[in-house]
Amino acid sequence: MTRRTGLRRKIWVAFILQAAAISFAAVLGVYGASAVLKHVLIQRALQQEALHFWQRREKNPAAEMPDTFNMTGFLLPANTPLVAVPVELRPLRPGFHSLPREQGGSLVLVEDRGGQRLFLLFKQEQVDSLAFWFGVTPLALVLVVVYIIAWGTYRTSRRAVSPVIWLADQVQHWDPHHPDVDAIRAENLPGDVEGETLALASALHDFGSRLGTFVERERNFTRDASHELRTPLTVIRVAGDMMAADEALSPMSRRALKRIQASGRDMEALIDAFLILAREGDTGLPDDDFSVSEVVAEEIDKARELVQGKPVAVAYRVEQDFGLHAPVRVLSVLLGNLLRNACHYTDAGTVMVTVTAGRILVADTGIGMNADELTRVFEPFYRGGDRARDGQGIGLSIVRRLSERYGWPVNLDSEAGRGTTATIRFPGAVLG
Repeated sequence: MTRRTGLRRKIWVAFILQAAAISFAAVLGVYGASAVLKHVLIQRALQQEALHFWQRREKNPAAEMPDTFNMTGFLLPANTPLVAVPVELRPLRPGFHSLPREQGGSLVLVEDRGGQRLFLLFKQEQVDSLAFWFGVTPLALVLVVVYIIAWGTYRTSRRAVSPVIWLADQVQHWDPHHPDVDAIRAENLPGDVEGETLALASALHDFGSRLGTFVERERNFTRDASHELRTPLTVIRVAGDMMAADEALSPMSRRALKRIQASGRDMEALIDAFLILAREGDTGLPDDDFSVSEVVAEEIDKARELVQGKPVAVAYRVEQDFGLHAPVRVLSVLLGNLLRNACHYTDAGTVMVTVTAGRILVADTGIGMNADELTRVFEPFYRGGDRARDGQGIGLSIVRRLSERYGWPVNLDSEAGRGTTATIRFPGAVLG
């Protein structure tokens, strides 16, 4: 059987709760009616019967005691032993009483008048019969009517929301990259789609059409940007390498050239990261089986160029290597951003990368961060520590987005003046 979900399930639950609440109220009402019947109406009937008997007794001292299908009476003259009445009635004092079930369960009225004691018993069988016919039977009829009305209302409500549910199912199965908007065109809608649902379908059709156009435009931009942005960067890199080979460069020019080369490398890394993130779930990169230590070694070689001229050692050690099945370039971009961030904020000491079981640790002896900075460090364009340093403040934001995309959690531990340690965990790692 198809499981009820969404609006159908909510409507079903609402009507079930409504029927249960009405049933509970009806049961309480019948219980109250039964109590009224037992303790008010029958008691009043017994009192009226007793008054009628005393009046007959005054006119005719030999008047017989009530003895009908529903009621039985006993009269105990003055100074008469109690053995003349049933044993369950002997301890009863004047007033209204309800005998326990084991003693018959009758309703009893006891009255004293003129030195005589009158016992009137209304039989329990009749009490139960009256309670059934005036309580249980109406209750059953009321509940049947309530359930029939609730079921009919549920069916009507379900038919009313069916077009909305159908529309939601159509939109739910859309491919974000290729939304099938033709399914909700006006001419393709079911006949019961009308009113507000028709307006909603029209709005969703327009939105889906715009979404498809946007996705296609974004795909074209990504393809063109990957070509056009790399071309000038390649020219800059080649020209920079040629200039670096010129031994006639002055020290000032060589320092400027190193900054140009470093900025070019940073721009290449940013372009790679942006192109990966711009493709949503599809990076356009193949999944490979590779050893993490090999990627770490390559990124360490690139990072050493970032600390030239600073007393900073960049190194790595492999405690336990492991493998991944993922795009190699994604790990390179993620790790490269962490290393650039560590090198950028470390003026002296070490930047150490450790490969251990299912984890990569990037630890530096840089300026570190305080608790407030640590809570905001993954925000785009946020720069902690010395804001006079170069940087865009988006490296760690890219790291967080890539880690969430691939399920590789990244945690930072840092203390101002003591350095920072970034830990990347790989739940799907294959230990070597």
